[in-house]
Amino acid sequence: MTRRAYPWTYFTSTVLSGSLIVALAYLAFRAVGPEGVSSRFTSLARSVDYVGYVAVGAVTYTFAVRMILWTAKALITEEREGTFVALVVTPARRMPYLLGFVMFAVLSTLAEAGAIAGVAALLGVQLVAPDPLGLTLGLTTFIVALFAISMLLGAVMLVVAEAHISQNTVFLTMGLVCGFTFPREYLPTAAQWFAEAVPVTAALDVLRAALSGGFEMSQAGPRLLATLCVSAAYLVAGLWLLPRAERRTVERTF
Repeated sequence: MTRRAYPWTYFTSTVLSGSLIVALAYLAFRAVGPEGVSSRFTSLARSVDYVGYVAVGAVTYTFAVRMILWTAKALITEEREGTFVALVVTPARRMPYLLGFVMFAVLSTLAEAGAIAGVAALLGVQLVAPDPLGLTLGLTTFIVALFAISMLLGAVMLVVAEAHISQNTVFLTMGLVCGFTFPREYLPTAAQWFAEAVPVTAALDVLRAALSGGFEMSQAGPRLLATLCVSAAYLVAGLWLLPRAERRTVERTF
């Protein structure tokens, strides 16, 4: 049963794709050398370690994608399996159901992210000792932000009766504007403002600061607050849309 719920191919494909990102960054860095890293990147990233910057982005992006996949696709998977109506008519509330997926996703995704971090370590990536408080706050708000995105995305998937285009649009947008593999300051100003409307953006800033030794509560506080505010807006939108999406799905079933 465990192998059906979480096939080993999930783990290998996730680890291989994340490791490939780190490996390509490592090869690119070896090709251009330390002098190939521009002073602008060093200033924006607050680090001369280009491979380390990309490695943190690859691990966190993998974590984000996998957690959203597990949580956002829970309900539309029920529809595809023919169990959606049975779920809707049960007296169980929807929030505990989805939070159960979140807990499983966190556990499984931490293992995947840890494996990618291990590959980065084999390639010589060395990070400073993380700030415990910053890491705890950053990871907690990062998970809250991902859950908020998943709630809204899951409802949208039910409305449009489609998952792949919806989820890939979200993943592509996150990868381009949220600063996982390059500083957001390289983007146009409009794209930088748009990135602030994605909950994971501010949480990623806190995580990076905690993992680079530059965490300061005075600077992290506003970013944590921004994450919680934007996440709350996504949660409200998702909770408003979800019952309507469920009704539409039931009508479409019959």
